[in-house]
Order: sequence, then structure tokens, then C-alpha cells
Amino acid sequence: MEQLGIHAPSLLVYIVNFLLLLTVLYFFGYKRILKMMDERAQRIRDGLGAADKAREDADKSQGEIKDQLMVARQEAQQLLAQARVMADRYREEEQDKTRQKSEEFLAQARADIERERDLAINQVQQQFAGLAIMAAGKIIDRSLDEETHRGLIHEVLLESGRLEEMP
Repeated sequence: MEQLGIHAPSLLVYIVNFLLLLTVLYFFGYKRILKMMDERAQRIRDGLGAADKAREDADKSQGEIKDQLMVARQEAQQLLAQARVMADRYREEEQDKTRQKSEEFLAQARADIERERDLAINQVQQQFAGLAIMAAGKIIDRSLDEETHRGLIHEVLLESGRLEEMP
């Protein structure tokens, strides 16, 4: 082997030294290095697990937020619908009140007009009665008392159907 450039006793010393170094490294360094690598691998696994959990939590939170947003939108739409219904009801009530007030005003105005008309008719009838008494007194040329004349005129008017009731 010496022809190949390999010296056997040196090779044996190299192999023994290598095995001794390997044994020393195994007992003192290899376990520590493996332990550190296992710890690092575990930290990486824990970090990936935490990241996955955080992503799941974020997705879950985002889903919950979307659900809450949808519920809030539905509630807002319900509130708007209720507000519209209440506004319509209020408008209808106000229209009814206005209509009722206008009807009351018209009824009052009609009653006032009726009262004024009746008063005017009564005044005309009284003036007519007075004129009729004067005319009858002049025609007959005698004087009847005014109460008797009124009674006669009242009877004539009742018979003709023009006067229903005279005060």
C-alpha cells in the first residue's frame, strides 16, 4: 500500500483519532446539537401551529364580523321600514286631523250661514208682517191692534205653506 502512497500506521492513527474525535463529539456535542435542533424544530412547529391558529381565528373573526354586519344591516333595514310605517301613520293621522278640522269648520260655517239665513228670513218676515199690518190698516181704514194683525198674517202664511214657524 505504500506504493499507492498510503502509510498503514499513519492511516491507523488517523482512523483512531477520527473515531476518538467522533466519540468525544458524540458524547459532548452531538446530543446538545440534536437537542438544540429538536428544540428549534419544535419552536418552528409551534410557530406554524400558532400562525395556523391565528389565521383560523382571523378567518373566524372575519366571518363573525361579516355576520354581525349582516345582522346590523338587517336591523337597520327593519328600523327604516318601521320609521317609514310610523311616518306614513303619522302623515295619515295628520291628514285625518286636518280633514276632521276642515269638516268641523265647514259644519260650523254651514251652521253660521243657516243661522244668519234664518235670522234674515225672520227679519224679512217681521218687516213684511209690519208692512202688511200697515197696509191692511189703511185698506180697512180701521185700526186693529197689532197683536191681532200678526196672528192673522201668521195664519195666512201658515196656510199658504210659506212659513213653518214664526217667533
